[in-house]
Amino acid sequence: MKIALFVTCLADALYPQVGRATVTLLERLGHEVVFPAAQTCCGQMHVNTGYQREALPLVRHHVETFEDFDVVVAPSGSCVGSVRHQHAMVARRAGDQALAERAEAVATRTYELSELLIDVLGVEDVGAYYAHRVTYHPTCHSLRMLRVDDKPLRLLRHVRGMTLLELPEADQCCGFGGTFAMKNPDTSTAMLADKMKNVITTGAEVATAGDASCLMHIGGGLSRLRTGTRTVHLAEILAGTESVA
Repeated sequence: MKIALFVTCLADALYPQVGRATVTLLERLGHEVVFPAAQTCCGQMHVNTGYQREALPLVRHHVETFEDFDVVVAPSGSCVGSVRHQHAMVARRAGDQALAERAEAVATRTYELSELLIDVLGVEDVGAYYAHRVTYHPTCHSLRMLRVDDKPLRLLRHVRGMTLLELPEADQCCGFGGTFAMKNPDTSTAMLADKMKNVITTGAEVATAGDASCLMHIGGGLSRLRTGTRTVHLAEILAGTESVA
């Protein structure tokens, strides 16, 4: 299958290893991954902060960049959530019904990584090996907007060499929420403290999730506390093999 990688801003600017891991994983499973070089921000940040008019050119550009592909994947629940739940809405509110319909068509072919693996490719055991104690944080957008449910956990349970530890109060937000963390720093920090406490109680070496943004928030807090627990994206764990562990 030919799959277009929508890498997202955070992976592009701060976590390139997440994009590389996504490609490594999908190619190992026998698929061709292409990277449309024209891609830019999907506009999620603009929409979430009320700048829908400013987001419209980004929505249009995203549609133009990805509409010729049958399958699009992103290692981010929040960005896929934006494509599915915001793009057509932004176009429709701007009075561009034709763009809204094109955006809806792209949205139906855009998947978060665990969705693509299980729902489209029909695989749960991706042949991964990762010899660490790991706990999984289900991010808000993947859990509540995309409703990926236990798909990431189903994938993680098949990873060889890994001990998967249950995270207490896993469904509670980590406090990042994009610009929420900047607009409400005290509340965000309190939520992060609860999340870090729960991660630490598991005894995990690694906390994983499907969104680099949440991992950035959690990982920053864990690093400042010098807990020794690090954050690793789901794609990086699934891309691991015994030969490179």
